Amino acid sequence: MLYGSMDPNERFRARRDHTRRRKRRRRAALLGVPLLAVVVLGAGWQLRTVRAHTKAHKAAPSTVTLTPTATAFHPRPLPVEIRGVHVTGALASLPGKLAKYAALKSQGLNTIELDIKDEGGDVAFTPRSVPLAQAVSAVRGYYNPRAVARQLHAKGIYLIGRIVVFQDPRLAAGRPQLAIHRANGAVWTTSAGLGWVDPYDKRVWAYDVGIAKAAAKAGFDEIMFDYVRFPSDGNVGDTVYPARTAESRGRVIADFAAYADAHLRPLGTRVSTALFGLSATRDLRIGQVPRWIGAHVDTVSPMAYPALYGPGELGIDHPSAEPGETVFRTLGDFHRQLRGSGTHLVPWIQDWGYDLQQVRAQIESARLQGAKGYLLWNAEGLYTSGALAAAN
Repeated sequence: MLYGSMDPNERFRARRDHTRRRKRRRRAALLGVPLLAVVVLGAGWQLRTVRAHTKAHKAAPSTVTLTPTATAFHPRPLPVEIRGVHVTGALASLPGKLAKYAALKSQGLNTIELDIKDEGGDVAFTPRSVPLAQAVSAVRGYYNPRAVARQLHAKGIYLIGRIVVFQDPRLAAGRPQLAIHRANGAVWTTSAGLGWVDPYDKRVWAYDVGIAKAAAKAGFDEIMFDYVRFPSDGNVGDTVYPARTAESRGRVIADFAAYADAHLRPLGTRVSTALFGLSATRDLRIGQVPRWIGAHVDTVSPMAYPALYGPGELGIDHPSAEPGETVFRTLGDFHRQLRGSGTHLVPWIQDWGYDLQQVRAQIESARLQGAKGYLLWNAEGLYTSGALAAAN
């Protein structure tokens, strides 16, 4: 049997203790050379970027014309360990609400992921360089992006902007020619009635990356692209893609990541993607191939929510009952897919339906797997007190 009969909690504690012993040995070895460590870290980031993106052009040649800018800006330093929360645009629009999230810094927070464009296609501010956003009534004016970036940077908080890409009811309704269609010619929707736009259509790419560039120029440190995939919910057998090419779904999504990176990196903005937790374990037929996408981005964020795993997934009878082990095995599969790429792993952690111990079990598993940090997800923006504490 691949996984032994050891009790899950005992197995988790054993891994934790082993990792802590290894970290103590490392710290002892590094005490004499702190300056060298700083130099190596700085050089390593630059080399990682060059190697990863050189490899990207070799591993997944793009069919898209990429036009990087001649003058590049350097991104702000990453936190040693990302410890962040998800905040919607609507929540950020409430007076004093963003400041309350920033105040979680006293509990260990150093990162906020703030929605720029959400699951409904709503854009949080007016991207003046993308008039299509206003034309399809997507602009909501939740916040001023420059003011938000200044506010959070003043508090030492790293700012990630999230853009939901191909699920976009606003764009699908306002520009049906960009949408996924049904066989009868109508705009296709999910079982919840949400429209999607065509991942093959480069005009859709330009729309989302244009919004991303506006946020980058306003001061966002990183742009995370979510729903970078083909639809999985609803009658997907009835989908028609007007701009379809012979390229595989996996290459289409990887090419989008390359396109986004080429336009955002010169602005000094990192690029990341949120991927299904099982996309590194098996082919979900939605175009998410982590090793191809990882060749073009700085960070991959697996949505490792145990509640979304069915019985038996990852060899666990009831994944939701073993949150720590579920995250641990999920990240193990991502490590195998991303080996050699230099891409960071920063998983999304489930912070609903669990107590502090269960949330921390997921976080500790991320640390055991060498993740660059973690982001807490709660759709209502309510986070477990004490979960954001730094590692012991």
